[in-house]
Amino acid sequence: MYAVIITGGKQYRVSKGDKLRVEKLDVEEGTSIDIDRVLMVVDGDDIKIGAPVLDGGKVTADVKSHGRGAKVEIIKFRRRKHHMKRQGHRQAYTELEITGISA
Repeated sequence: MYAVIITGGKQYRVSKGDKLRVEKLDVEEGTSIDIDRVLMVVDGDDIKIGAPVLDGGKVTADVKSHGRGAKVEIIKFRRRKHHMKRQGHRQAYTELEITGISA
């Protein structure tokens, strides 16, 4: 059984027991959250597809930790113009563990 959910503007395919990193959510570590923006749930041959989201579809997850990803360096360089600009960015994330899927 798996589901396709939306969180943080991205879509994820999740199953029970999966761990995934999503855009930072404003919740405490160790709490349980319900994600109700479920696009699709597949259980063997039974496929339920929402338009755009499933009514009554829900994925529960435990918040394991918060953190920041690896640094991404942005370099803007113009040749022969004596111009170079460096910038770095670290994206904040929340690590979730999926505990249940219902539709």
